[in-house]
Amino acid sequence: MRNLIIIFALILLFCATGLAIAEDKVTVFKCNFDEPNVTETWTDAKERITEGYKSPHSLLIENENAYRTITCSTQIPADRIEGRLITVSAVVKADNISQPTNHWNGIKVMLILETKEGKQHSQLPLGAGSFQWTPMEQIVRVPKGIKRARLVLGLEKSSGRAWFDDIRVSIGRAKKGKRFDTKFKGHDLPRLRGVVHGPLFNEKNIRILAEQWKANQVRWQLNPGPMKKNEVWAKDLDAYDKWLDGALDSSDRALAACEKYGLMVVVDLHCPPGGLSDDGVCLMFSNKQYQDKLVEVWGKIARRYKERKCVYAYDLINEPVEPKAGGTITWPELAIKVIDTIRAIDPGKPVVFEPGPWGNPEGFDQIVPLDRDGVIYSFHMYKPHILTHQGVHEQRTGVKYPGVIDRLMWNKDRLEEAMIAAIDFQNEFNVQIYVGEFSAIRWAPDNSAYRYLRDCIDLFEKYGWDWSYHAFREWHGWSVEHGCDKGDVSPSIQQTDRERLLRSWFAKNKRP
Repeated sequence: MRNLIIIFALILLFCATGLAIAEDKVTVFKCNFDEPNVTETWTDAKERITEGYKSPHSLLIENENAYRTITCSTQIPADRIEGRLITVSAVVKADNISQPTNHWNGIKVMLILETKEGKQHSQLPLGAGSFQWTPMEQIVRVPKGIKRARLVLGLEKSSGRAWFDDIRVSIGRAKKGKRFDTKFKGHDLPRLRGVVHGPLFNEKNIRILAEQWKANQVRWQLNPGPMKKNEVWAKDLDAYDKWLDGALDSSDRALAACEKYGLMVVVDLHCPPGGLSDDGVCLMFSNKQYQDKLVEVWGKIARRYKERKCVYAYDLINEPVEPKAGGTITWPELAIKVIDTIRAIDPGKPVVFEPGPWGNPEGFDQIVPLDRDGVIYSFHMYKPHILTHQGVHEQRTGVKYPGVIDRLMWNKDRLEEAMIAAIDFQNEFNVQIYVGEFSAIRWAPDNSAYRYLRDCIDLFEKYGWDWSYHAFREWHGWSVEHGCDKGDVSPSIQQTDRERLLRSWFAKNKRP
């Protein structure tokens, strides 16, 4: 009996040890400021320890000068987070924090990663003013080859008081998402390869796209044109309705032509109710009236197109951007409301969900799949922006691909690394990825746009993604039918390498 007790005790000890080891593999760093000698591991932490959140102690930073910065920092084991997806979390309380000049100033819970190319800064989105103890978290993808990792807490160019407690750095996502048994594609074709088109309808263009180019898909934009920030009509919901009615009339004609010529269509709501702020944030994320309008709009679109067989999916919002702090419900929460409204009207229709901000691939690191079936996950590929948009939003020109851009060598491997969040999201949750937009400005030097598009498409095909080139017969800057001379705005007499590239891939398409 005594031997059994000893064996049982050893088993318990082993299990406890095993659990500790397993937890240690997940949690790389934790601190609640109750640890012995904690002020020796954090720089400038002495005399800043005070009462904590559900524990005896926390770190208090007080700053009376809004132009001053006060921080404490500690080292994180870089070798344990290199190349990993991690979650940085903290519980924070604030008292009378002044509004910082820049959004990156203010309360700091920031991870600084040092690589040979420079430093990468990732920080929790914490606002100004006063609030009680609030748990916050930020998911960070750590690059390979980091030399050092440092965690910084404090107040940067903001006055007031901030308390910090329960600091953690853990491997993996903060939330666990559902892995689907079967990958949902939203269609039964081997691949959808097509273009972004609209908002102006021209039946001849649809016929050429289908019969000559052999595309099998169109992402049709409900778009007023190049969207301007703070557009007055988008804030006025009566004016928004008037615009949408006209856009849907044009869309009706486009869908009829797509049905006639055998093209499948994603209907893309390119302009959300309320429009955008000066920094590109969708105003609907700070205004319930605009959120309710989004739900209403998709009910209207679903009723209009539920019988349209060529419409295989609804793209809920183009390139959503949420505020850093102080918004209403999150984009995933709002998307579920929209999906439920659509499904009540058009039960079998797939939806396309783009993460924020801007539909960038790294947005997938911040989310898990929506708690709904029948969702296709999408991103837009324009990285590096200084290459793809040179001479447009980026004033710098002469940027070549492949080549060194801002101290980084951009080539096919780098493009794949830039899309790693989407790749991991697909593999982790078994979901379908759709590249809703990608492009490169035609005047990128030395035919760089062709090489960029070629490498992007090779990667899309490698991972089995559907894709739409931006854009077909819209603005000449993105046109593959125009040459590389920026000053020549007439279509090229000779077929460009970029057009041949697209058409060579479209030739592999199957029709519905």
